[in-house]
This record gives sequence, C-alpha cells and structure tokens, in this order.
Amino acid sequence: MQFVAASKLRRAQESTLAARPYSEKIDEVLADVASVLGPEDHPLLAEDTGGGKRLLVLITTDRGLAGPLNTNIIRYVARELTESTGDFAVVSVGRKGRDAMRRARVPIEAHFAGFGDKPKFADVLPLARLISEDFLAGKYGRIDLVYSRFISTLSQKPVLYQLLPIEASEDTEGIPGNQFIFEPNPRAVLEQLLPRYVATRLFHAVLEGKASEESSRMVAMKSATENAEELIDDLTLVYNKVRQSNITREMIEIATGARAR
Repeated sequence: MQFVAASKLRRAQESTLAARPYSEKIDEVLADVASVLGPEDHPLLAEDTGGGKRLLVLITTDRGLAGPLNTNIIRYVARELTESTGDFAVVSVGRKGRDAMRRARVPIEAHFAGFGDKPKFADVLPLARLISEDFLAGKYGRIDLVYSRFISTLSQKPVLYQLLPIEASEDTEGIPGNQFIFEPNPRAVLEQLLPRYVATRLFHAVLEGKASEESSRMVAMKSATENAEELIDDLTLVYNKVRQSNITREMIEIATGARAR
C-alpha cells in the first residue's frame, strides 16, 4: 500500500501544483472585480451580513488508512462549529466526513462520493451548480470550503476558505471603477465567469485533498511497515530466547538423568 500510494502521489501532486496558478489568478481577478462592482451587478457578490444559514462544504476521503488526515479535518470543522453561532449545514464530499457529521448530528444537505484517483473538472460541476443555486435562492448567507491543503509529503494542513459570497479585494489602490470595460455589460460577463470560479475553486480543493490523502497514506503505511518489522524482530528475539531456554533445560535434564544412573 505504501508503494501504491507513492505512485499515485506523484500524479496527484503534479495535478495539484499545475492547478494552483489558475486558481490563484481567478481569485485575484474576481476579488478586483468585486471591489468595483456590487450586488446589483450579480447576487454572488452580495456581502455577508452575518445572517442566514451557513453551509460548509467538507472534503474528506472515502477510504481510511490515511493517518491523521481525516481526523485533523473533522476536528477542525468541529471546532469551527463550536466557536461559531447560527445555523449550520454540511455538504460532504467523501464518506469519512459524512460519517463523522452524522455521528455529530450535524444536518447534511447533500453527499457526494469521492471522485476517484483521477478527479476531472466535470466531476465537480453538479456540486458547483447545487451550491450556487442554493446561494442564489437565499438558502444560505455564506458558503465555506473546508479541505486539506497539500504542503509537502510530510505536511498537510486543514484550511477554511470562504467560497461565497465573493470577497472584494482589500487592496483597491490602482483599481478605479472605470478600469474594467465589460462587454456587453457586467452582469452578462459575471454570469459566465462566476460559475466557472465556483467550479474551479471546488476542483482545486478536490485536487489538494487527493494529494494530501496519498501523501498521508504513504507516510502512514511506511510507519506501519516499520512498526511491523520492529515487532517481528522483537518477537523473533523472544522466540529464540524461549527456544534456547528450552534446549538448555532439556540438556540439563538429560545430564542429570545420566548422572543418576
């Protein structure tokens, strides 16, 4: 399992690192656009007023044997739910997160199975469409994305990212209102751009989660292999000691019997 995870990790890591620049750039563009436009241009730009229900999109794995990866994400979500006020709901991606939320009795609005070893952009489109439509319908006031960010083979970090509403850029210097020219109009452009943004962020989170899963599983299986080898060595030593003790005892018994004759 260690070698299988290592082979999958390389592919998952390459996909994740390749997707990061695109994801970061679309974040930057939309943050700049949101700083000069408002809710009247598109409802996904509406500011979070703190009211309304909050949705967490929780991304975990379908399978276990991945070390502390899922435990860390679930603890992170549990702390977020405990420290925050208001109503919550969860959309789970991955069986481990769904099972944990069920045990905690957190309402689960929808569940999506993991997207396999080779996630595709088309796989996340139903999820992106679901949460976008629910947000536009006013069902939720804020939607957050919780996943494990791949840092290195030995390090993965749970993170929370506000997906909707889109946050405006804090650095508005050099972004005057007439810098952007929209054709035919801002709403028509955003109608095409914003759904792509939501799907891109979800796809990037899925890729990060897959790379984190394989790296954590590889390390966990390596540790398990080393522990098993150490246990085998210890048991072999104990076996040899017992065997030698039995041989010595039998030889003493034979020698004692010979003398008695």
